[in-house]
Amino acid sequence: MTIINNLKDNFFTTFKTNSENVFFSPGRVNLIGEHTDYNGGNVFPCALSFGTYAVVSKREDREISVHSLNFEQLGTIDFNLDNLSYEKKHDWANYPKGVIKTFEDHGFNIPTGFNILFYGNIPNGAGLSSSASIEVLTAVILNDLFNLNIDMISMVKMCQEAENKFIGVNCGIMDQFSIGMGKENCAMLLDCNTLEYRYSELNMTGHKLIVANTNKKRGLADSKYNERRNECETALAELQKVKNIACLCELTEEEFENIKDSVSNPIMAKRAKHAIYENQRTLKAVKALEDNNLELFGQLMNKSHISLRDDYEVTGIELDTLVSLAWNIEGVLGSRMTGAGFGGCTVTLIKEEFVDLFIEELTKKYTEKIGYEPSFYVVNISDGARKLI
Repeated sequence: MTIINNLKDNFFTTFKTNSENVFFSPGRVNLIGEHTDYNGGNVFPCALSFGTYAVVSKREDREISVHSLNFEQLGTIDFNLDNLSYEKKHDWANYPKGVIKTFEDHGFNIPTGFNILFYGNIPNGAGLSSSASIEVLTAVILNDLFNLNIDMISMVKMCQEAENKFIGVNCGIMDQFSIGMGKENCAMLLDCNTLEYRYSELNMTGHKLIVANTNKKRGLADSKYNERRNECETALAELQKVKNIACLCELTEEEFENIKDSVSNPIMAKRAKHAIYENQRTLKAVKALEDNNLELFGQLMNKSHISLRDDYEVTGIELDTLVSLAWNIEGVLGSRMTGAGFGGCTVTLIKEEFVDLFIEELTKKYTEKIGYEPSFYVVNISDGARKLI
């Protein structure tokens, strides 16, 4: 409770009023299935025990005031329910603002303003979805404060829409879905084409999942994320001339190999190959996990990283260094980049007794090569976004 009491104190200091409404929204890590979500494929994420907290109070007027302890230098940011437009100077506050605007666009009435104090212990820019965590958190707050009675999947869809249309990042639905629908000690196999999903319990006795942060900052909107998405859409359009498919991930590896020459640009063909093979890898990895075959799961993680490095080209020296070092440490079953890439984090499956060795070795060797230290988080799997009190 210490963190909640501290946040309540900070809320009073900032807004000169008390509040009992406290909410939490996790970050997420994707165990396998990268850059498949917007290609109509499967992903296998889980919600994390760290994330974003919010203390909230209603107002009588139409003003909204938001303050983040992570961006103290920006101070309190104010805007009005009658003018919900994107403003660059509002920086991180555009994420909650975009969700509020999307709710209103869908006909949900937000009659009054409110104050929100945010605090996140997700590393910003690490690729663990701090932005989606804020979006889903805002949705849960609106739903609760104004008794809107919206189901979580509908809120998740509106959060994705906010990021696509208001923020301008053409993301898939995985981040918001896994943050909204997370379940303790479970990962989620999500078909991003149909939104069908099922939970898989993570029976990892004697093993741990470790997230390692390269500490290279990256901005998703400024990265090559949208470029990769466009490349996949170009490849899909050419493949559709020879086969009736709605998305890349409808194809098996064999079907793709038979028609890949219809993609005229070899770079576009590599992008398509990654999406299709990664989708099939994800299905194999979930089966391996459910069969308690952690060795195979780890091997598929490794193949995923190689494909992201060579075919999708979204890794970079920092991620490749962390992963290649991990592959050579005793007890590691598998390691790969997770998230959009271009910096951010890796996720590693390791035997529990080698965790300390892993952190020590990677810190030393990564720092020697890159010039600064990585950060490590031994992962606990959490429930999704929710009201705490």
